[in-house]
Amino acid sequence: MSLRVEFREVTRSFGPVQVLHGVSFVLEPGRVVGLLGENGAGKSTLMKILSGYLEPTSGEVIVDGKPRQFRNSRDAEAAGIVLIHQEFNLAEDLTIAQNIFLGHEKKRGWMLDDAAMRQAAADVLRQVGLDASPDTRVRQLIVAEKQLVEIAKALARKAKLLVMDEPTATLTPGETQRLFALMAQLKAEGVTLVYISHKLDEVERVTDEVVVMRDGRFVTRQPTAQLTRHDMANLMVGRELSDLFPPKEPAPDGAPLLQVRGFSVPDWAEDVSFEARPGEILGFAGLVGAGRTEMFEGLLGLRRASAGEVLVAGRPVQLRTPRDAADHGITYLSEDRKGKGLLVNFGLRENLTLMNLREYARPWLVPAREEAALAAAVQDFGIRTGDLRQRASSLSGGNQQKLALAKVLQPRPRVVVLDEPTRGVDVGAKRDIYFLIQRLAREGQTVIVISSELVELIGLCHRVAVMRNGRLTATLQDERLTEEDLIAHATGTR
Repeated sequence: MSLRVEFREVTRSFGPVQVLHGVSFVLEPGRVVGLLGENGAGKSTLMKILSGYLEPTSGEVIVDGKPRQFRNSRDAEAAGIVLIHQEFNLAEDLTIAQNIFLGHEKKRGWMLDDAAMRQAAADVLRQVGLDASPDTRVRQLIVAEKQLVEIAKALARKAKLLVMDEPTATLTPGETQRLFALMAQLKAEGVTLVYISHKLDEVERVTDEVVVMRDGRFVTRQPTAQLTRHDMANLMVGRELSDLFPPKEPAPDGAPLLQVRGFSVPDWAEDVSFEARPGEILGFAGLVGAGRTEMFEGLLGLRRASAGEVLVAGRPVQLRTPRDAADHGITYLSEDRKGKGLLVNFGLRENLTLMNLREYARPWLVPAREEAALAAAVQDFGIRTGDLRQRASSLSGGNQQKLALAKVLQPRPRVVVLDEPTRGVDVGAKRDIYFLIQRLAREGQTVIVISSELVELIGLCHRVAVMRNGRLTATLQDERLTEEDLIAHATGTR
């Protein structure tokens, strides 16, 4: 149960833009290979060619000694090559079982064998540690549970070569450990695993070797044991990368800009109270399911709140809809950039709306000014694109995230809520986003960062509020702001 894959001088162009330049390397059977590179380096494009979603412009993919060009993902899966997408590829209105077997349905005679599919789905759900009925509709799941369904779907395909693109981005530490154990089991069975992740500690822990790509080209292939995380980061960006976080500014001591008192969202948050000042970066930590995202969705009118009071600049406000929040200078970047953050099937112009572009083009947006305004916004946020009319869906994950940030930050709000702002973003883009967050705070905006990465919260924030089971259990700062203390409060051991 193994495959040997070789890439020979593979190129890929999208119109005039070439994104892969003669990539050549080998994936040996039964190995765990970390595929590293900044967003836009070509990793996902190369893996989509391997798994039948794209065709190479030139070059070959050799599978077990034979050139192969898969017409579609179904052909690749028939050969044992399965890709777990970074962005979910699930049908929201179907059940978990229906998603797992979509296009690969089990039949009894000429009829679908629903019982067999539900049982098989239950088996792979147990493997990935998802405690949910196979009959649950995918739209009812939270983001982390959808990620586990994607992994379960791949297991059901009996992969010989499994590509995992940012598989732990939304998982809890416990779920991540279960995934690593599952990977070890698959490796022992001879499955080749390609692990794409920007979490270099995970790459260091689970891979046998790393392949680094930069600007669409193969850079190096080395045993993981011979590289430090610092080495990996430098190879990815092509330069010495230090000072990932900007120097932390002193905590502001002015009057609160945002005050939340006794706020509750049914089934998710209860009696949450906090405040944040202009120029402050306030973090929110907690395990998946702690209620952080849902509490802020209630606060911003995206879901029903049952109790609580919100004050902006000392005045009570009613935030029944996102428009109400925007009118009071509060904006929100969703953790689900594909589902809620961007119009992925539209271009940069449509995502950076006319109102947003006014920051860059005054006094009137005539067409020439609008084009210049769009170019200025793209440059300001470091969005890599060869064409200003390019669809958001064709951007890399990191560039999509920068576009989502540009969308919510222009015109400039007073309070910015960023939910997992660096999920699926490479180390170079992370640094860019961290410095952008500090710039917003320095300019007097209140920035709230919801993140599952504790190092990120510690490196960025003046204070970090910790939620557990829908309640705010502690707010830490200064010498108490450590990984050990955050984990202890998040898990209830302190």
